[in-house]
Amino acid sequence: MGMDKKEYLILTIIATFSIVIGKLATETPLDHFLITKAIESAKLTAIMFWETWWALVLGFVIAGAVESWVSKEKITNYLEGEGLKELGIATFFGFVSSSCSFSAIATAKNLFKKGASAAASLAAFMFASTNLVIEIGLVMFVLLGWQFVLADFVGGILLILMMAFIFKYLIPDVNIERARQHVINQEGVRETDPVCGMDVDINKANYVKKHDGKKYYFCSKKCMESFDPSRLNQKSIKENITSLEGWKSLADKQIKEWGMLYDDIILGFILAGIIGAFIPKKIWISIFEGAILDVPFSVLLLSAISVGVGIITFVCSVGNVPFAAVLWSNGLPFGSVLSFIYADLIIPPIMDAYKKYYGLKFAAILILTIFLSATITGSIIHHLFNLANLIPQISEGIAEREVVANYKVFLNLVFTVVFVFLYYLHKK
Repeated sequence: MGMDKKEYLILTIIATFSIVIGKLATETPLDHFLITKAIESAKLTAIMFWETWWALVLGFVIAGAVESWVSKEKITNYLEGEGLKELGIATFFGFVSSSCSFSAIATAKNLFKKGASAAASLAAFMFASTNLVIEIGLVMFVLLGWQFVLADFVGGILLILMMAFIFKYLIPDVNIERARQHVINQEGVRETDPVCGMDVDINKANYVKKHDGKKYYFCSKKCMESFDPSRLNQKSIKENITSLEGWKSLADKQIKEWGMLYDDIILGFILAGIIGAFIPKKIWISIFEGAILDVPFSVLLLSAISVGVGIITFVCSVGNVPFAAVLWSNGLPFGSVLSFIYADLIIPPIMDAYKKYYGLKFAAILILTIFLSATITGSIIHHLFNLANLIPQISEGIAEREVVANYKVFLNLVFTVVFVFLYYLHKK
């Protein structure tokens, strides 16, 4: 994997823009400006990576354990409705199905295709599996503080309810069913081969076996013949913890998560370093604390702008948080920072996927729904936390942080050993 051409292009554009804006704001000679700011940018990126490394490893370990040790097969049978029960189950399912945004939208599409409601699959599950997951909470805690973690959770629940309301009461059922049919026409109805894990079109499957009243579909005769029903009974968490096989399964899931997300994480750190170093604070102040804050509903307006910024950066999932930390340390309102983070489900490549999955009309509906929900949720959370006096003071900008010899040295060493050990199990 790795960054693709679009990501390199975005990185180049943002870096160029940051350099130009930063140079226009200073009279420092160009060569001296480039050298000093490049060093500052690299330092800032390294500091953020240093501060979050242990949290990233811990988050992926927990996510890997949940993914490999907790059975989720039965949950998908309860997502057809649009009530609070179905939304709660889908949210929990999304939380334990921690994944990158691209994997999340693909899984949500599969749930939707199999009959899950739009509210449960495209609101609750899809959002929870990218923005309410453990690893993003840990990185947010390290870079932004516990108030942001709490706001992310409360705001996430509010956003899910808002999207569910829109799907249930404002979007005609005919549009939703056309979108579902669009997916089915493109891909057919598929089930997972319980042996090799491949998707199988049930209408074209040549190998089917029934067990305990349920049909299982296989991609080949070999898979069907090697099917062992006893393997369907997943080990208990205690059995997984105390067995090498359980830890190897965790290691495999963890490395899979790293493989899906590492390029977004790296891109997020690099972008945050470049923007934090090259664009001076006075520029941010002129945007976030200038005339715009005298406009009625200014936080709502800045939240909408923040969603737009989140879209054009192409960064999703955990990679959004370092960038958000820079915006927060330079004066972006509390709730608007959340809106920026929530925009990871409508970056351009994902918009293209929506169009392919559901057709142009429903893709536009879905994108607009997410945009409005992220914007409104950020504004509401800002005012709620302000009333509760829970918005933290910006005591220290990201750019002013230093690598110091404290407890993080111990944590980083411990979790580096954990990472190496799990990588060894994965390769074994």
